[in-house]
Amino acid sequence: MAVPELKRSPVLWWTRNQRKIVPYIFISPFYVLFITFMLGPAIFAFFLSFNEWNGIDAMKLVGLGNYGELFQDATFQQTVMNTLWYSSASLFLVCPLALVLAAILNSPFVKYKSLFRALYFMPIITSVVVIAIMFILLYNRDYGLINATLRRFGIQPLDWLGSTDLSKIAVIGLITWRWMGHHAVFFLAGLQSIPRELYDAAMVDGATRGQSFLRITIPMLRPVILFVGVITLIGSVQIFEEPYILTAGGPADSSLSIANYLYRVGIHYLRLGYGATVGFVLFGAILFFSILQMRLLGIFREEWA
Repeated sequence: MAVPELKRSPVLWWTRNQRKIVPYIFISPFYVLFITFMLGPAIFAFFLSFNEWNGIDAMKLVGLGNYGELFQDATFQQTVMNTLWYSSASLFLVCPLALVLAAILNSPFVKYKSLFRALYFMPIITSVVVIAIMFILLYNRDYGLINATLRRFGIQPLDWLGSTDLSKIAVIGLITWRWMGHHAVFFLAGLQSIPRELYDAAMVDGATRGQSFLRITIPMLRPVILFVGVITLIGSVQIFEEPYILTAGGPADSSLSIANYLYRVGIHYLRLGYGATVGFVLFGAILFFSILQMRLLGIFREEWA
């Protein structure tokens, strides 16, 4: 028996499926933008990492040649060590200092908490150009404020930006100034969510402030510590602005990060395939260390499920 024309009508089909389809239409702009500007370029970059291309001529397939060259590249190995310096300083210097700063701001004896929170967050929203000028003036060998202070104590001025030994320390100083307040805001929010009754009960039991901090504050802050630790690791491995604005990766690539090197080979040298290879190795490193960090902090244990 033939199916009536009405049942095959697109209008009838739309009427029956409208409630299922309309929600996807409303959220489709996100997926269109995501595929166009994120997923699509990522897939193309992965394909590009197996080719040699300068953006103009035809692509030349090299297979794993870019990856083989990368792991024999002395400059890339130097950038990996530099980036490990920045990541270690961010995790083991900036984060603990931010936690201490947040604990001080959370003290009942400190007033104007909102004002201090805004002041410490300001470096994040400050123009990078302003930051560059300020720190170049601070680190200047001849008339910088830091060396002027050292002279007062009879110490010879240091070439912060021109020394292969001190350039990374100069960059780490900028990282600490710029990000410590940002992380402290997260820690402060976590500290303010801890019930005060827990500390009062610990004081009644005779616990000291240090014991309360270790036995109450740190365990209660574990989700915040995990969040700050993961975003710090991801951000520090991708660090670009701080070395670029201070030293441009120099001298002698002593402060060059992986992201700086990616920019150099991809944009300056127009080796787009090799630059894509650097980017995917960087992505793999971020993914590995992020999962490792979450495992160490216990996010995959049953109590997090």
